[in-house]
Amino acid sequence: MNPAAPMTLSTLILTLMIKLGVMAVLAGFIARFGQFRRLILIEQRTPRQKLLYAAFLGVPFMLGVLVRLLAKYQGTDLSLEITVLSGLLGGTIAGLVVGMMVSLPAVLIPPHEIMAAPMAVLYAVVAGSARWVCPDKEEIWKFSPFFDLSLYRSIRRRFKHPAIDWQVLFSLICVILEIMRITIGHLVHRRNFFFLDPPHPWAEVLIILGTLVGVGLPVRIWNNTRIERKLEDQERLLMQARMDALISQINPHFLFNTLNTVSSLIRFDPDTARAVLLKLANILRRRLRAQIHFTPLKQELEFIDDYLDIEVVRFGRDKLQIRKEIDPETLDMIVPSMILQPLVENAIRHGIGPKIEGGTVTLRSRRGGGRLIVEVADDGVGIPSTKREGIYDSGIGISNVRERLRVLYGADFSLSIESEPGKGTSTRVEIPELVASPQAVPAEAAGVPQ
Repeated sequence: MNPAAPMTLSTLILTLMIKLGVMAVLAGFIARFGQFRRLILIEQRTPRQKLLYAAFLGVPFMLGVLVRLLAKYQGTDLSLEITVLSGLLGGTIAGLVVGMMVSLPAVLIPPHEIMAAPMAVLYAVVAGSARWVCPDKEEIWKFSPFFDLSLYRSIRRRFKHPAIDWQVLFSLICVILEIMRITIGHLVHRRNFFFLDPPHPWAEVLIILGTLVGVGLPVRIWNNTRIERKLEDQERLLMQARMDALISQINPHFLFNTLNTVSSLIRFDPDTARAVLLKLANILRRRLRAQIHFTPLKQELEFIDDYLDIEVVRFGRDKLQIRKEIDPETLDMIVPSMILQPLVENAIRHGIGPKIEGGTVTLRSRRGGGRLIVEVADDGVGIPSTKREGIYDSGIGISNVRERLRVLYGADFSLSIESEPGKGTSTRVEIPELVASPQAVPAEAAGVPQ
């Protein structure tokens, strides 16, 4: 069967439907590659990125031309559509590379369609030039296969505000190139060039509509992928900003009280005042490293030691005692950075502070059931029953910790508070086990976007 021979109307309609089905399947398949999804977010590509972009588009559609040549199945040849699409989305160079790729089998395999390559160059140059003159590349991504409504609205809008309508221009390019393909196909020998030959003059309209939809359909599919990726990036940036804001919070009472302590120590104990200032500097320096979302428990405890040393100076060693019950196996476990300090501060400020004789703060850690369990306990005044309701949302400390854990782990964490008036309070955090160095722990490992 001659692939360019006239066909019946029913055969033409079936062929066009198959072409659109093949286009949809291949466009969806290409969109599954993460590297391609990254490439379509870039409008100004390097030469290497353009070649990679062309490879993603050219290889599968070149196979479609091969199927048409070897199996005599015209519905798999989308050489015009993909070349125009490559020129519009990737520029002239990408369009030329894709055009040469899809036309190569047609030129090399009998009957040697020698006009395939020159026509591919024409498609690529026209489409690439349209992209070049378009000032806003986002207009290309608005091109829709539902051309009836989009063109109507577009033309109606331009009547009110005269200007170049790029959607109409892109549609005209597809229409003109398809008309040229059919016209040139009738002028040259059928063995030299492939085209769908309409059985009736008015059937040419169906072929043109098929080309319009064939170009617009992958644009719609890939644009949805772009929008999803952009939304994910925006969500990541939003969560990053939330994390930075939560980490950078510092209780002004602690800062003012520490500075007052230093001020009082300068006169009679300057060495202690200097030591307290150095520890405060370490704490503030760590606060400024808001980009570090995870750290080994060992480093987190070292930070807490600086904080507790200051608090011991403020309260006095006879009033504030520190006890640690740390499982050595947990020291290399990864925890959210600066997650313990708000809990320790709450224990000292609300538990030990109001107690005249002072008390003890105990830090515990252990493993259990694939979870890391960290506990901050005090033997202070406890939480009155009237304040227990809504305790997780009250104050900066607990609400900050809970919100950070929710952002980091979703529902895969536990934060519980147990308290008995007059006997003390215990705050326990359970998170998934993760053992690694801080540099080896990407944020995605625990659900944190970078």
